[in-house]
Amino acid sequence: MANATGHGGARLGSGRKRKPAAEKIAEGNRGRRPIKVIPCDGIPAEQAVDMITPAEWLTAETKNAQRNLGGKVFEETWKWIKDRRCDHVVTINQVEQYASNVARFIQCEEALNTFGLLAKHPTTGQPIQSPYVIMRREFQRQANMIWAQIFQIVQQNSEVPVNSNHNEDIMGQILSGKI
Repeated sequence: MANATGHGGARLGSGRKRKPAAEKIAEGNRGRRPIKVIPCDGIPAEQAVDMITPAEWLTAETKNAQRNLGGKVFEETWKWIKDRRCDHVVTINQVEQYASNVARFIQCEEALNTFGLLAKHPTTGQPIQSPYVIMRREFQRQANMIWAQIFQIVQQNSEVPVNSNHNEDIMGQILSGKI
């Protein structure tokens, strides 16, 4: 129990993590408790949408005419989520944010390959760190955070086993250049 100063007591997120639903099903539900899975809202299979088209801004051409991979990342990620039957749990907005951050991360990587790690200071002319390095780091951090949220939602609610190996991990495929 917490005292008046707010120390002690139960804390949000503390304790043992929930076991994924697919793992409980595979083990035969030894605890005999009901398995918590967010149910689909009763959408019949014939009315379900196979693929949601990415938002227009995810596929728009960039100013410097580089390729914009946001749409492709969105489609690959949505397919991965749909294959695990969790498309009713993960919001389209989360997938769009993830795809956008990954696309911007890739653009920063391409800019670093083109312009290098150093830039010229606008007033002194001295070499400075390229601004693409900082932007790349931020986009990667945000993409990793959003991917962790999506992966946790899918892992907790998928009745299909979700492996966390590198070959199945969408972020791992993107970073390794397979997408």
